[in-house]
Amino acid sequence: MKIFIDTANIDEIREAVTLGVIDGVTTNPTLLSREIERTGNESSAILKEICDIVKGPVSGEVIALEAGKMVEEARKLAVIDEHVVIKIPMTEEGLKAVSILSNEGINTNVTLVFSAVQAMLAAKAGATYVSPFVGRLDDTSTIGMDLVEEIKTVFENYQFKTEIIVASVRSPLHVLESAIIGADIATIPFKVIRQLLKHPLTDIGIERFLSDWDKIKK
Repeated sequence: MKIFIDTANIDEIREAVTLGVIDGVTTNPTLLSREIERTGNESSAILKEICDIVKGPVSGEVIALEAGKMVEEARKLAVIDEHVVIKIPMTEEGLKAVSILSNEGINTNVTLVFSAVQAMLAAKAGATYVSPFVGRLDDTSTIGMDLVEEIKTVFENYQFKTEIIVASVRSPLHVLESAIIGADIATIPFKVIRQLLKHPLTDIGIERFLSDWDKIKK
């Protein structure tokens, strides 16, 4: 399973990349606006810097809601760097834009997917990625990971090449379940990536080894 980091924070991305496990990045207007406020840089400059750091897929989201304007935005984003993926909302206008962009060879990530049939339509329209939001479904007392299983089954039934990005990841358990199901990608906040590294028995083991070594030295 590929691991993307879900942030636009350059410092977090640089640190996460040093772990050697980051394959890409997802951003959204909220995350980018925070980084713009923090650094004063324009969104295009931030996306370019992220692409230079990661050298993998980097999702940048359109703001427009009408297909033609989405396509215009997407084309501008796509020329920032070859690694830019255009994030498009799962709407009727969004699907129109995905179809046009797919025919132009521009990679897309259909976001805010909450049903398997939405994912199927996005794949048929030519989406490179679909992003089911598991955490937001959990918030509505629906098991978000069930959706990932459904999408995976549908995609396997019809051999869609569209990859599944498990999004709205809230905990290490979401990551584990994504890997067990066989999702292509999980996009994970930096806080959760750090949580994945830790286990109390690891810490106890290190403390014991160091304590035993100190006894020998004495």
